Amino acid sequence: MREVVIDPVTRIEGHAKITIHLDEAGAVEDARLHVTQVRGFEKFCEGRPFYEMPSLMARICGICPISHLLASSKACDALMGVRIPNTGAKLRHVVHLGQMIQSHALSFFHLSAPDLLLGMDHDPASRNIVGLIQKDPELAKQGIQLRKFGQQIIEWLARERVHPSWIVPGGVNRPLDPEVRTRILAGIPEAMKITEGALDLLKGLVDSFAEEVAHFGNFDSLHMGLVDTRGNVDFYDGGMRFKDAKGKILADHIQPDAYAEHIGEAAVPWSYLKMPYYKPQGYPEGLYRVGPLARLNVAEGFGTPKADEELAAFRKTYGPVAKSSFLFHYARLVEIIFSLEKLEQFLNEPDILDERVRAEAGVNFNEGVGICEAPRGTLIHHYKVDDNGLITWANLIIATGNNNLAINKSITQVSRHFVDGNNLKEGALNRVEAVVRAYDPCLSCSTHALGQMPMQLQLISPEGRVLDQASR
Repeated sequence: MREVVIDPVTRIEGHAKITIHLDEAGAVEDARLHVTQVRGFEKFCEGRPFYEMPSLMARICGICPISHLLASSKACDALMGVRIPNTGAKLRHVVHLGQMIQSHALSFFHLSAPDLLLGMDHDPASRNIVGLIQKDPELAKQGIQLRKFGQQIIEWLARERVHPSWIVPGGVNRPLDPEVRTRILAGIPEAMKITEGALDLLKGLVDSFAEEVAHFGNFDSLHMGLVDTRGNVDFYDGGMRFKDAKGKILADHIQPDAYAEHIGEAAVPWSYLKMPYYKPQGYPEGLYRVGPLARLNVAEGFGTPKADEELAAFRKTYGPVAKSSFLFHYARLVEIIFSLEKLEQFLNEPDILDERVRAEAGVNFNEGVGICEAPRGTLIHHYKVDDNGLITWANLIIATGNNNLAINKSITQVSRHFVDGNNLKEGALNRVEAVVRAYDPCLSCSTHALGQMPMQLQLISPEGRVLDQASR
């Protein structure tokens, strides 16, 4: 057996590599994503007071700290056994919508648009954000503007753009300033215009990527996401829903404290990232996907007019359960539209300026689970504490973990179709990266290096001799 090795594939919280296994004829047999650094948050938080957990857990990620703040705070809410004041819950949701906007804008405009607008086989020296600016400076400017708006929502509400201390166990620590409300509402129309323009652009490009749509993680799988009582997408709250490839609901409205009855975690010797799976179907048959595309697949709708209109058009083209992971890009833009509509809806509700935004309590339960939808998919925080409120055990299942089985299957599918083991081509290797980018994991391989890819691929003979290599 021979191997093509992509090493390192780095991510924000660690490092990874991809190995593509070839048979003697040079055909791809298998491919694996190896996450090679341990995430130690579950261990070094032991012994800390539970109320410190949100601020500690936010440090897991600099791109989506709000999601970790929310999941952690919700787990602490459960430890306290409190009901969050309605306005406090709404403000948590509002700041989360700001994160959805900025994170999805980053993924589409900065990380994936160079592939989509310049082409998968474009010169890697300019297949990046700089090349995108040169080709379409107005689009690049709009992408920056949209992401900035999402980040400003967070900063205006929480007074800090990254790792804010505003979200706390029991709610938030300060009510909404009326001037901030006015400022956010004023920015929504322009943000909507940019997003709708980007979605129209993507719709016009998809047909030129028919081969990628057909082979970028295009397979039957389960899908999982949070839905509200009406079955609509719910980023902040709601119950977990599993749906199969035919659209059958396998489990519905699963509450946070019951997640472990449905999700198992398998360990593999070649990665520190566990392999979550749907327990009733076992490992690895219980493969499921989370994130924007999965949320579109599991939900009845969004419950807002523009997003529901776009969802109906999406399903008319790709069916009630879309299979190709290439379509994560499409789903992200639809979710930005939903986020903007929902943002306007919340900010126009009469109680949004209420000053009652936090519930106070100590430890009333020794175990708590918090779940929300991060931009990349469902995020789970599970804590146990002693009677003094000190953490004795923690388990985190992040979105990239939930997608781990699917990402591995996707890179195998892409490699088998595009990679020729006897003649490595840069465009084929870029497609292996691009399918990982479609999931938008917390991996630095989602970025495009400016003219140089920090990666080396080698084709090695059974005797260990380097037969061919490519590097960027």
